Amino acid sequence: MSTPIDQRKVLLAGATGLVGGVMLQALLADPTVAQVHALSRRPLRVRHPRLQVHIVNFSRLPALPQADEVYLAPGTTIKVAGSQAAFRAVDLEANLAVTKAAFAAEPVAQVWSVRLAQTRSPPRSTAASRVNWRTPSGRWG
Repeated sequence: MSTPIDQRKVLLAGATGLVGGVMLQALLADPTVAQVHALSRRPLRVRHPRLQVHIVNFSRLPALPQADEVYLAPGTTIKVAGSQAAFRAVDLEANLAVTKAAFAAEPVAQVWSVRLAQTRSPPRSTAASRVNWRTPSGRWG
């Protein structure tokens, strides 16, 4: 995509979390970013003229706004999610849904995943490490 560097349109999924919140502040402070579309499960406290918030259900995503770059930061803990199924819905399925939607868009945006997870190798036998180490092929990374 040949967008001028000072007119980048960015989509950020997971802007209410720890990693996504920091990324949101950095993107809004970046003068080369013309617009930030934040996909979120709940409203944001942040207000900014270049920020457009989209409250979404990640299991039924609408068509995504056009973007040059897509940043994935949805994540939770099993304790906060309440169950392994709810954890998986956020940490794996929400990220996968946004990735698929971004690759289906025309023109295709660059997709970046930002994860705050264990870096152990091989992964421990926990639901979090099983989800965070899962590769698109379904094998452990």
